[in-house]
Amino acid sequence: MTDTLLDRTLPSETTRAGYVLRMSRPRFWLYLAGPVVVGVAYGADGPAELFAPVAVALFAYFLLPANVFLYGVNDVFDADIDEGNPKKDDREVRYRGDRLVPALVVLTGAAGLAFLPLLPTAGAAAMVAFLLLAAEYSAPPLRFKTTPFLDSVSNGLYVLPGVVAYAALAGRAPPLLAVAGGWLWAMGMHTFSAIPDIEPDRRAGIRTTATVLGERRTYAYCGCCWLAAAAVFGVVHPFFAAVLGVYPLFVAGIVAADVDVDRAYWWFPAVNTVAGMALTLAALWVMLYG
Repeated sequence: MTDTLLDRTLPSETTRAGYVLRMSRPRFWLYLAGPVVVGVAYGADGPAELFAPVAVALFAYFLLPANVFLYGVNDVFDADIDEGNPKKDDREVRYRGDRLVPALVVLTGAAGLAFLPLLPTAGAAAMVAFLLLAAEYSAPPLRFKTTPFLDSVSNGLYVLPGVVAYAALAGRAPPLLAVAGGWLWAMGMHTFSAIPDIEPDRRAGIRTTATVLGERRTYAYCGCCWLAAAAVFGVVHPFFAAVLGVYPLFVAGIVAADVDVDRAYWWFPAVNTVAGMALTLAALWVMLYG
């Protein structure tokens, strides 16, 4: 793997711990844990609730175990495809075919179900939906990732940790338009991430939204998803539209500057972290001073 600071920090990939941590995609841990932080910030009644036991437990679960579950299922059922995927050569690892990953998938899925008695109905439903979508994105019989546009729609699953966290503290579901805006944002993120896989997926005979549209039209699709997300979020509050409006501008800049997608793909963890931080700080400001 590429000799980056992250790779040097993790245990060697030849060890079980190092392999599992890399399989869980540490660069993307906040894609699931970040929405929990946002959901907690908007669902809490006051500062004391920000660190409620259920909030801390959900953050811990979606930071690592949920990523092991999501990407473990993915790697097991994509083992043949990943043989020709260059992303597995440097920043990720290939499934080794042993029993460790399936066992961890079962364990981490069960850990998610263990939250159900602690959650209100809306939160429990969101947790079950997350686990089902995370599994069926890659696993038979549905395997959403091989059906163009369903692969994109199903990846709204990334907003569900935020729904779970909000409901856990507020006792009810977040506003429907906020969930819809987050879902559209996640659809754009997923489809952008599929652009570097267009050629490996085509060689493997896998049909995705990106392989059907091609690179240029996939950029346009992502921009439309993010514009729609900004518009829907804007109905909730104009500030949300301003934050989400960065994404279509960002993808337009990538296209205009002819930035290689394999390079731009790795910028998004930073972009998403800054956007999530802006949303969280806004919630905290209202909580403390609003």
